[in-house]
Amino acid sequence: MKAATAEINTTALRNNIDTIKKYVPGSKIVAVVKANAYGHGLYQVASALYEKVDAFAVARLDEALNLREQGIKKPIILLEGFFNEEDLPFIARSEIYTAVHDMEQLEAIERAKVEKPLHCWLKIDIGMHRLGADPQDVMKMKERLEECPNVLKPIGLISHLSVADTPAETEYNIAQINYFRETAKHFSGDLCLSNSAGILAWPDSHTSWVRPGIIMYGISPFDDKVGADFGLEPVMSLKSSVIAIRKVKKGAKVGYGAAWTAPYDTTIGIVATGYGDGYPRVAPNGTPVLINGRYVPTAGHVCMDMLFVDLGIDSQDKIGDEAILWGKGLPVEKIAKMCGTIPYELVCRVMPRVRVELI
Repeated sequence: MKAATAEINTTALRNNIDTIKKYVPGSKIVAVVKANAYGHGLYQVASALYEKVDAFAVARLDEALNLREQGIKKPIILLEGFFNEEDLPFIARSEIYTAVHDMEQLEAIERAKVEKPLHCWLKIDIGMHRLGADPQDVMKMKERLEECPNVLKPIGLISHLSVADTPAETEYNIAQINYFRETAKHFSGDLCLSNSAGILAWPDSHTSWVRPGIIMYGISPFDDKVGADFGLEPVMSLKSSVIAIRKVKKGAKVGYGAAWTAPYDTTIGIVATGYGDGYPRVAPNGTPVLINGRYVPTAGHVCMDMLFVDLGIDSQDKIGDEAILWGKGLPVEKIAKMCGTIPYELVCRVMPRVRVELI
């Protein structure tokens, strides 16, 4: 009998890359593995995809160095660039690619003492207003990077679509793509624009490199779709076990705060997963859990280590039976929607105590 376990299906992961390539047959693939590969395991995902993709992308330098230390030799891109000037020698020595999104980073590169030139991608703001060079600075920054002996040439151009997953913002999305395309005319280096939603829904955003993130893991970036709608398979299945079964009478008040009252005589199952494992406490009564091939509803507040499910009065379920919280047979998108969040957050929040099993 197992407590919370994240089963990671590496075959599904590789199949998803094959599916993604059908959407972007002319592009190189940058696999986004930041935030512990969206909760799926940084090195585990990178090693499983090593022969399938052209590069990896992370948010922080320690993620990139972790991959290098474990033998990942393909290009690794720092999507946020570097935070500290003193990190530049490590970045250069490890041949890590870095985004350059503001004048402060540019000036640090110009001052740097490095053993070899840096791989740089100029990051421009096309409408997210998060990171990226402003339109009035783009060409000036490009010229300085091209003149800097610390930078390999030609430099790349990278940006991020902010509304590719929002159908109502069609006009704004087209404007972002067009601005990137116009700017790209001045660059001879690599181009990288499409994120997951761009890959699936916006062919005009496809460039020489694309960055699949959430879709690699079999999860849809769109509110009204699940991964299966695009031929994707869930990579993570969060599983646990039924560890206790209780008969309760109609009117029984269940759990902390008496948050659920039995509307009939029924059987309650206790599943060994809670918010201490990353399952959301905000999951409302009725959130489905897959047990023995059927959806059963949660009943009462999620506890730190356990949650309640209503198995029904005629339940034949037993202690030790497997419970799937999300994954194969139960899309994480469905759970996220019931919890008022996005599936990205749920898979990223799986806690360290959850056992990881690769299959």
